[in-house]
Amino acid sequence: MADPASYRPRPGEIPTDPGVYRFRDEHGRIIYVGKAKNLRSRLNSYFANPATLLPKTHAMVHHAASVQWTTVGSELEALQLEYTWIKEFTPRYNLAFRDDKTYPYLAVSMGEKYPRVQVMRGERRKGTKYFGPYTAGAIRETMDTLLRVFPVRSCSVGVLRRAERSGRPCLLGYIDKCAAPCVGRISEEEHKALAQDFCDFMGGEAKRFIGKLEQQMAAAVAELDYEQAARLRDDIIALRKVFERNAVVLGEDTNADIFAVEQDDLEAAVQVFHVRGGRIRGQRGWVVEKVEDATEADLWEHLMQQVYGGEEQQQDSIPRQILVPELPANHEDLAQWLAGLRNGPVEIKVPQRGEKAALMETVRQNATQAMALHKSRRAGDLTTRSLALQELQEALDLPMPLLRIECYDISHVQGTNVVASMVVVEDGLAKKGEYRKFAITGEAAIDDTASMHDVITRRFRNYLAESEARANAVAATGEVSGALTGEDAAEAPKSKFAYPPNLVVVDGGIPQVNAAQRALAELGITDVAVIGLAKRLEEVWVPDSDFPVILPRSSEGLYLLQRIRDEAHRFAITFHRAKRGKAMTASVLDTVPGLGAAKQKALLDHFGSMKKVRAAPAEELAAAKGIGPVLAQAIHDTLNTGDEANAAAPAVNMTTGEILD
Repeated sequence: MADPASYRPRPGEIPTDPGVYRFRDEHGRIIYVGKAKNLRSRLNSYFANPATLLPKTHAMVHHAASVQWTTVGSELEALQLEYTWIKEFTPRYNLAFRDDKTYPYLAVSMGEKYPRVQVMRGERRKGTKYFGPYTAGAIRETMDTLLRVFPVRSCSVGVLRRAERSGRPCLLGYIDKCAAPCVGRISEEEHKALAQDFCDFMGGEAKRFIGKLEQQMAAAVAELDYEQAARLRDDIIALRKVFERNAVVLGEDTNADIFAVEQDDLEAAVQVFHVRGGRIRGQRGWVVEKVEDATEADLWEHLMQQVYGGEEQQQDSIPRQILVPELPANHEDLAQWLAGLRNGPVEIKVPQRGEKAALMETVRQNATQAMALHKSRRAGDLTTRSLALQELQEALDLPMPLLRIECYDISHVQGTNVVASMVVVEDGLAKKGEYRKFAITGEAAIDDTASMHDVITRRFRNYLAESEARANAVAATGEVSGALTGEDAAEAPKSKFAYPPNLVVVDGGIPQVNAAQRALAELGITDVAVIGLAKRLEEVWVPDSDFPVILPRSSEGLYLLQRIRDEAHRFAITFHRAKRGKAMTASVLDTVPGLGAAKQKALLDHFGSMKKVRAAPAEELAAAKGIGPVLAQAIHDTLNTGDEANAAAPAVNMTTGEILD
């Protein structure tokens, strides 16, 4: 019996989206399928205190050896996928829906004289339109809600005939849940048109009907008929509720495989949904190593060959449509080859809009989550981290283990708002409390090499100064150990940087590496190794070398360097955007000496706009909070006697073009 803690996903790995989850035993067989509105909340409940679990659930989680999940776009899609997989895999711990029953459908018998709305199961009947499937509770609620807007007949044949003979409608006719064609309230043609509107709404034209009701409500309000407007408002709310619940996957005649990918420079996470008869019948995922210099089109060509070209591939498993985010190389020849395997036409295309494009976005989200999960598990595995650090040490021929690695990246836009980031990794794990940001100005902002030299110099110069100050403090106390207490500890300089790294990684090639090495040499630091990671080919450069160090593309050491470099880039971009946003907000008030941000805000709050501030005399300006007579006169002179072009210009956010006054 397995321990659920042995396969429990780590915190944060499970998404909060709706989806379907599958528990598998040690042989890979699916033993339970479930759906959830929030996957994280639902799955975490299975790993609670075993004493609180129901006997069946307790047995299932101890029988299982792994758990997987698939996210979908809505609760209805989760319901459909759950039902499909229970029918396909017949898991032993699923009690519901394992018999021959099916989910109920909402059916409209358009072939009858007076079409009837009803709940139906089993085989489909000719002349009847079906919508669904639904759960038993949801379908009754949906039907009851829609009948107030589309009062189509829902009674049985016996009730209909009795009403026709007596000339009195049934209860539904009295409460306006039926248009009562049986007693002639509306004609046969009008009732069929009403039933067709019902079908059109359920078929996806909900927005047309909702928009029509909104226009009628607006007209009722204009005529001061508030009671009618309130009724229409309630109808609109009801239709919107049904519309949100009734998100269908695809049309029933749709047979397609829908692919999506999330990739970086080394790997790609591929996901595919198998849609048959408009329903998701299966899902698969892979994480594959990318071929060097291969494009995404090349990736799809190789993937099609592997997925559909195996000897065990069944002819009927190749669908009519294959939907991909980018057409494979030689897609016409590939489609012809697949058509020969299928003995029928095959179409490879990129969906641009509509339901198929929306479902592809769902598949892409699954690929993104699969990639993140793959990376987090690789980074979180102690054995993998140790192997990565060992591979790096051996490849770079370093004498000391890589206990601490620092990575630096420069970020700017055409030389403006230049910033740099420093991220720290200890024992292969990020140490975010020791990340640092650098703003770069002056000569250091000329180019990336000058910026890198400046950042490395500042970081290690601060370290040397802190080390010297601490050494002096220790010498003054006479404590060899360096432990400071009491007043000595309070007076000791506060450290901005921790101890130096064993390895410095810079984002770039040999110019950036040589600049960093030169900065360390100028400070007299010789025991810190420097390398650079060039993004295009993932080459590792060392100082004063004509050739890079090439790590195997499957190397754990290369994966570690890539993760560190990407984290440094993310941290630098975040700081750069924040700095650029502040710098891009300009105002003529900034030129007034002594007028800071707080007083500018007080001035604008008092007058309401720059136009009124500019028109106000100095005496009125002095009435604003924090504005004295001298400062008020300076503001008045700047706005009215300074440069006319500047004085006429309002404060503007240069990024968005928004006028700030």
